[in-house]
Amino acid sequence: MDQTLLIVADLVAVALLTFALYFPRHRRRDLVVAYLTVNVGVLAVSLVLGSSTIGAGLGLGLFGVLSIIRLRSSEIEQHEVAYYFAALAIGLLGGLGASFGWLTIGLMVLVLAVLAVGDHPALFRRSRQQVLVLDRAFSDERELHDHLGTLLGARIRSARVDELDLVDDTTTVTVRFDAPRSNRADVAARRLAPPATSSGAGDPVGLDAPTAGSGRAAQYEGAGR
Repeated sequence: MDQTLLIVADLVAVALLTFALYFPRHRRRDLVVAYLTVNVGVLAVSLVLGSSTIGAGLGLGLFGVLSIIRLRSSEIEQHEVAYYFAALAIGLLGGLGASFGWLTIGLMVLVLAVLAVGDHPALFRRSRQQVLVLDRAFSDERELHDHLGTLLGARIRSARVDELDLVDDTTTVTVRFDAPRSNRADVAARRLAPPATSSGAGDPVGLDAPTAGSGRAAQYEGAGR
């Protein structure tokens, strides 16, 4: 396959990965620059390695070194690590995959398809993970699960105690749970509610102006409905 076609396919693939998949879903601008630069850099180095007498083993070693350097520089989320590996893989395919013909482009499409499905917002949309610091030391696992279920109003899938401080009476726990289903009627009511206005003193008020002596605690009619 013509190497120019592979270069164009790589640029199209990394553009789709960055601007069609990652940024619309996660909105982290600094990683947009990182994904583009890593991909194009790996593509350039792979082209040089592929045209020389150096074996492909050095190219695979470069793949590992680049990923280690990136992962040691700052903490990123696991889905962002997946996008990094995808950008690296596409760059290597574009630089070293000329001998495989159309299979190389098919592999690029496969990488993008896996990311599109695996990172889709509709996939396990109710699954959540949070790290909570509770103002009570829980030594009983069942009691901890019951407390977290009441606190979050959700079904607890797992709870891992990261730190149990019996002196300060606190518990640090990593909890995975299913977010409760939202009530569409309540959501629609909140969206249709008139916006709060501001009094001259900067105090929030509801639809009816607060009476004298009501102080700074303005009451919102129907706020708890």
